Amino acid sequence: MENKIFQTNIIGKQISVVDSKNQDLLGKKGKIVMETKNMIYMDNKIAIPKNSVDITILGLNEKVIISGKILIGTIDNRIKKQGVKNENKL
Repeated sequence: MENKIFQTNIIGKQISVVDSKNQDLLGKKGKIVMETKNMIYMDNKIAIPKNSVDITILGLNEKVIISGKILIGTIDNRIKKQGVKNENKL
């Protein structure tokens, strides 16, 4: 599942921060409205550095914890690294 998320556009997904080097981010929830190479931006004006958090995507049938480190880079660059098409499905 984590590999599929790596290949998918995460914008529009509801997430929760489950681990972070910054304790103020723990438990923060929101909808991803923008993503840059190193940051995730949520609708509640919270910016999350990808290199220092673990997140879970809410609303999935199973709980999947994703290291923000695997999300570093733009969606286009992540797909190119994998050599796969973006199915944009979850």
